[in-house]
Amino acid sequence: MKKNIKNFLLISVIGDIDYIAAKFNSKFITKKLLKKENKNDLLVTNLMKFVEKNKIRMTKDMLILVNLGPGSYSSLRIALSVAKGISMAKGLKIYGYKKKNLKEITLKNIEKLIKKNLLENKLIKPIYLS
Repeated sequence: MKKNIKNFLLISVIGDIDYIAAKFNSKFITKKLLKKENKNDLLVTNLMKFVEKNKIRMTKDMLILVNLGPGSYSSLRIALSVAKGISMAKGLKIYGYKKKNLKEITLKNIEKLIKKNLLENKLIKPIYLS
């Protein structure tokens, strides 16, 4: 994986504190999803509003980063499905990370995650809470 990632869309929907974030054109934007917004059926709507409001263009050099848990079964599956849909529609690559490797959603922490090569491209085995 290349360590010089300029643009990304991050989806961290695991059932506790949920975020969407993006780095695009040197801007880093985050949105914490409130309890009323983090219902799984609203993820796509919130993501679309986030992308439109911040004028984020999903180009081939952008990656999708998805939190693989541990977390809620439903939340993880839906986040992965949404990421896969975006990937197929826009031709973007998806990488996953574990919650323990990114405890706080900040640009500095995400860049450390990338530099330390803690991203996975095998997304079949998310970690569910029992």
